[in-house]
This record gives sequence, C-alpha cells and structure tokens, in this order.
Amino acid sequence: MHPFLDESFHVRWSTLVPEAVEPDIRRALALAKDSLDAIRAADLSALTYDNTFVALEKATEPLSRGWGLLNHLDSVNDGPEQRAALNAMLPEVSDFYASIPLDDALWTVLKTYGRSAAVAELDPIRRRYVEETMNDFVQSGADLPADKKSRIAEIEAELSKITQEYTEHVLDSTNAWELVIEDESKLAGLPDSSKAAALANAKARGVATEDKPAWRFTLQYPSMGPVMQYLHDDGIRQQVWEASTKVGATGDFDNTALVWKILELRHEKAAILGHDDFADLTLLRRMAKDGKTALRFTEDLHTRVKPGFLADYKQLKAYKAAANQAPADDFQPWETGYWAERQRKENYDLDDEALRPYFPVEGVMAGMFELSSRLFGITIRQREAVYYERGQRPEDAPADVIEVWHPEVTFYEIHDSETGRHLGSFYADWHPREPKRGGAWMNCLHTGGPDEPHLGLITGNMSPPVDGKPALLTHGEVETVFHEFGHLLHGLLSDVPVKSLSGTNVPWDFVELPSQIMENFCWDRQSLDLFARHHETGEPIPEELYAKMKAAQNYMSATAFIRQLAFGKLDLELHINLDRYRGRDLDEVDREILADYRTPLKTDTPSMTRRFNHLFSSPTGYAAGYYSYKWAEVLDADAFTRFQQEGVLNPETGRSFREHILSKGNSAPVDELYRRFMGRDPELEPLLVRAGIA
Repeated sequence: MHPFLDESFHVRWSTLVPEAVEPDIRRALALAKDSLDAIRAADLSALTYDNTFVALEKATEPLSRGWGLLNHLDSVNDGPEQRAALNAMLPEVSDFYASIPLDDALWTVLKTYGRSAAVAELDPIRRRYVEETMNDFVQSGADLPADKKSRIAEIEAELSKITQEYTEHVLDSTNAWELVIEDESKLAGLPDSSKAAALANAKARGVATEDKPAWRFTLQYPSMGPVMQYLHDDGIRQQVWEASTKVGATGDFDNTALVWKILELRHEKAAILGHDDFADLTLLRRMAKDGKTALRFTEDLHTRVKPGFLADYKQLKAYKAAANQAPADDFQPWETGYWAERQRKENYDLDDEALRPYFPVEGVMAGMFELSSRLFGITIRQREAVYYERGQRPEDAPADVIEVWHPEVTFYEIHDSETGRHLGSFYADWHPREPKRGGAWMNCLHTGGPDEPHLGLITGNMSPPVDGKPALLTHGEVETVFHEFGHLLHGLLSDVPVKSLSGTNVPWDFVELPSQIMENFCWDRQSLDLFARHHETGEPIPEELYAKMKAAQNYMSATAFIRQLAFGKLDLELHINLDRYRGRDLDEVDREILADYRTPLKTDTPSMTRRFNHLFSSPTGYAAGYYSYKWAEVLDADAFTRFQQEGVLNPETGRSFREHILSKGNSAPVDELYRRFMGRDPELEPLLVRAGIA
C-alpha cells in the first residue's frame, strides 16, 4: 500500500502518516523515472504527440500528487515527524524535477517532435501545450552546455532546501511567541469578540480557568490584528508590534542570511540562462514581459497615488493632535492602525464590529455559493465528511467515505446547473491553528478536465468560533473568502483538455484576476444581500449601516494602495538591482528602496523580507511577481465595469466570464482571453476611480 499515491478521488487523509512518506515518494520517483526512460527510448522516426508530450505530462502525475499532498499537510498540520520526513525527501524530489528540462536525451526527443511538421496538424490547444512546454524547457536551461546545466540543477536543489528552511523559521518564530494578560482592565478598547477569543484560547492552552480568567494573544492575525486596531494600551500594542517584527528575524529563526542567499542563487540562475536579472527571466512569458516594465508600472502608479498617501498621513497626524490637544507629530508604528481606526469610527460612525454579526462564516459561504450559482451556472452542495486521527482509519470505514484533515474542515461538490456534470470538489479550512501557516490560499490537489472532476481546496486564518457560537468574520475576512473562492473557481471550472494548461496555470500577473474580481461582490448592495445576513435574525445589513460602510470604502485607500505598491517595489528592486544592494545591511537596503513609499515613523520598521513568504518560501513563488496583485487589480476593476453596466448579478455576463476566463486556463494567450470577455484591452482608469484616487 502506498497511501500518498492512492488514486482515489477522495483523499484518505488519515492514512497519510509520516512513515509512509519515504517509501511512497521513492515509489513515485521510480515510476516517473521509468516513464521518462520510455520517452527517451522512443524511435525518433516514429514520434507522436502521445508518446512525447502526453507521455511527459503523465510521467510525473503520481509524484506530483503524492508530493503535493505532503506539502499541503506541511502547510495545515505541521509536526516534527512529518517535517523530518519531508526534509529527508526534499533533496531527491528537487533534484528530480530540476533534472527534467536539463536531460539531453529527453530534450532531443521532445525537440524532434516539437519542431516537426506534425505539430501544425494538432488542434490549437494541444499545439499551444507543445509550444509552452518547449519554451519551459528552453527557459529552464535545456539548450545550455553540460557544465551550466549541472550548476542550474545545483541551484534548484539549494533553493528548494533553503526556501523550505525559510518557511519553517517563519512558522516556528510565529508560534514561539505569546502574550498572556491577567488584568482585564488592560484590554480596554478591545472588542468583546476578540476578548472572548483570547479567553477561549487561554483556556485551551491551560493558562486560564473559569475561576481565574486570562487572555492569550498570538501573532496569528485574528489574534493580533484587533489588538493593533482597537486596544487603547500603547504599551501592549508596542509589545505585539515588536514581536511581529522579530518573526524570522532573531536567534535560530533568523532568515537574514537566507534572504541574501536566495537572492544570489536566483540572480546566478538568471545569468546562466542569459538574462540580466531574475525578474527578466521570470517575467519573460508573463503579461509584463520584463522587470523594467513591471517596475515602470509600479512607479507610475506610485506617482499617481502619492499625493493622496501624503494627504492621508497629514490628516491622521492632525486628527491625533486635535484628540490629544498637542502639536502634530509623527507616529510610532504601533500607533497608526489604532489612530486610523479611531478616526474612521468618528468620521463615518462605522465600527467593523457592527458588521460582524452579518458575516457568520457558514452564511457567507452559502450566499457566496448562491451568487456563484446565479452568475456562473453551477450548483454547490456540502457533502458529509468525517475526521479520523492519522493512522487510525477504522477497518470498517466505508470505501466511499469522505475524509478531512481536521474536524473544522468542510467538503463540497460543484456541478453544472444545466447538465448536472460533476465539475469538481473542494475542501474549506478557514480558522487558525498553531501547526498551520499564516495567510490564505487555494490549491489544486487533482487536475481533471472535460471528462473528470477537479479536486481543490481553499484555506485561511479567519476569526474562529468561540464557545460554541458561529465564527463571525470581519468584512475584510469576507473579502478574503471571496478572493480564494475566485481562485478555486478558476481551477474547478476549467474545461481544458490539457492539464498543464488548465485552471490557474496561467501567467502570474493574470492569475489574480478571477480572485480579485470576486471581491467586488462584497461591496455591492444586491450581491451583499445574498450572504450578509444577521446570524440570529436573518436580517440583511440595515441601509444606514450599509451607507456608512460604502462611505468609508475608500477611507485611507491611498495608504493601502501604497502599501501594496511598496511590497512590489521592494520585490522588484531586490531581484533587478541586486548588484546595488548585496553585502549591505538588509534593513538599510529596505529603507533606501522604500524611502518614497514609507510614512515617516519615529521608529524604523525592520525589513519585511525576513517573513515575506510570498517571495521567499519557494524557489520562485511570487518572487519578481508581487506587482501582479496591482497589475491584476487593473484587470479586475476594468472587467467589473461590464458587470456594473449589464447588471451585477446578470447571468449572461457571469456565463461570459466563465466561458472566456474561468474555463479557459492558459489554453490561449491571456491578453486574448481578456479581449474576448471585454471586447478591448484593459484600461487603468476604473481602478483609480474605484479607489477614490481619480
């Protein structure tokens, strides 16, 4: 038995024990190597699409499935035995994947067929797959001499190792810190929901009882976020802020050296492959095409938004000065969120906590499903699922039972409304746990196609349920749920016959369009009424509260805009101009790059790079690509104007978006897909209008 390689559609999570990792992954590696050997041995005079490119795609499917399941468990259920098993196999798996495009014999076969006249006879999608795969091989070094291929393979192996180490440092240092408060008076200003969650957390950890209450806070965002936003006590906010800046930055968890090493390895790889920098290598086949274009895009938006950003800060300083009857002065970094919230509450009479009762997570999901069903012609239903401890699946468990990896995880199916076809299934896992990494994400566990369903998941770290009451989300968390569901729809509604071109396998600066466009439905009255219902009364958000919410929509939007641009600017500068910064203090470099993007705080904020998982937790990930969030925001704001013009819940518009964007993956150039939906190229103005900047 090889549980990680089990081909059952419903994953048997309880069987995926650490001791199965090595035998299963070694088995998958052996199968993959045998399959590649068969391609290498093919008669060059009798090559076909099936015995070359189809065979290549199928060769690594068992390994990709098994390794993907292990990495998913590493993300949501980290543990010492599992971590050790993963790290033990990581070098071999990394070496194997890195070796594929560098294999001369394999490349000879693929190149022979890929450059033959037979390719012209393929249909457009299969022809695109051949072309994209050929480009992947060349971009990975297939045409390099042997010594350079060897060095590329070494770089890939080293990147896999140290980016995994980086990720573990972030998780471990996040979990290493806690703050337990025993004096309730120090929690003045903190919402009741946050206090209840902190009390429940303290009880669960054994540091509080009914008779002796205490409140435990962590660096997971649902815990620390409300502290930074609402708590009156400056000293406690300073403690939490200082702890958050030390994630990945101190002692055994210090990522400073790893950041520079990762940057150096990426730069060396790009140079070997003939590019000036890692950004040019990475963006070669994305919409931006090269690093300079992405940097110009970022800096152009910065120029447009900076006046509003400076005005936001000046106004906030004036507000604090008036409140304290003192001269205007710069802020400490642990003060800005608190004073921004106080000003927002006063100016708009809006408290995020007033919205929470309208966003129970189950209601949000149900309404989101209803909205998606109307727009995209699908039906979504929850299936009963069970949780077994790992290694403890009952012998008499039904063969078709649906398992989950944690008791809080739920499972759903998506069917086409007209045909009833099973399009895909997915897991949802919304709340934080200490063995689970921070953030929110979507993954595909199994890529199907026109004749078989997909299997995916969405997960996040949202406000948890407390004392048996439903989990009530903030509006920002609701946007995150919709965002990840947009990614999921892009994966599960894909109808592409070639798996490598399916779903979210699109250029990185296009991948955020389906996710970000979904966030728009969190602001429209008509769509909100489908899911924003009071968890006790079922009533929609009162019109007066909705008006306040809309009025405050663009409160300090320029500041939020600049924050995202700053992340993109830092990313691009480090990957384009590494020669300018190497060998210097990381915090000094950060301050220099972002001098025009930061507010003038009294205490310098240490560099985000030490805990920036988007950039450094995998060999590529969002590296040289963080600008994609803003690039795709241009696309989503522009694309949503069609929904606004034709009806936000207009099924014809939704079906068109499904047909041209969600179902097509990378089966055609993505700029062409966008034009099919909008009838034109994207325009910048709608984003600036939506943000209240134009």
